[in-house]
Amino acid sequence: MTGDTDDIIALRAALAAAEARAEVAEARAASAEAQIAHLKHLIARMRQDRFGASSERGRRLLAQLELELEELETTLAEDAPENAADPAVRATAPRSNRGRQ
Repeated sequence: MTGDTDDIIALRAALAAAEARAEVAEARAASAEAQIAHLKHLIARMRQDRFGASSERGRRLLAQLELELEELETTLAEDAPENAADPAVRATAPRSNRGRQ
């Protein structure tokens, strides 16, 4: 009986550790999603203000924000638990290299 009890205790500890890791991953994903939403909002606003006195600086900032957004989305997609088990999903994800616009 002691062996069974030890197994149960070990399994409960492993489950608690896995749940803690899942909570951390979910919090990180939520933070990244909030950053992505904020960047998308900034990009949309900057696209509307594309022309004006500071349009060149605005275009550079827009390109920088779009790059940061793409990096965050890529990181979020790579960290997604459903993609972690299947490397083929990551390999087929669309990539875009927008360059200068």
